Amino acid sequence: MMSGIRNKNTQPERLIRSQLFARGYRYRLHAKGMAGKPDLVFPKYKAVIFVHGCFWHCHRCHLFKWPQTRSEFWQAKISSNMERDQLNRIRLEADGWRIGVVWECALKGKFKLDLTALIDQIDGWLRSNIIHSQWFSTQQEPL
Repeated sequence: MMSGIRNKNTQPERLIRSQLFARGYRYRLHAKGMAGKPDLVFPKYKAVIFVHGCFWHCHRCHLFKWPQTRSEFWQAKISSNMERDQLNRIRLEADGWRIGVVWECALKGKFKLDLTALIDQIDGWLRSNIIHSQWFSTQQEPL
């Protein structure tokens, strides 16, 4: 079962990529030399975007549920993912990169956002001078 789970080129990631490409954005994918290997790197805008799965990165939304079996393993695994995400954010911000995170719940589930509106938000953020990290999800605040 776990072998079928991708860590890059996921359906939500491909959807965001295709929409931004259609709007004229050009980017690098999964930059190996950068902290966290961001899903999309926009050197022209000094910005990166991560497309996070709500389960793997512990987004407390309607798509996240703690597994009932092997709970200690999963808590350790997901906690280490969250710590790694935080460390990668710190490293990228120290290098002057702006960080955007698109959560899976923004693209699927019963509370998903309108795709055009979501891409408009990302487009506005990329073109802006907003320095702080930006979260695109069904919730207002990151967890």
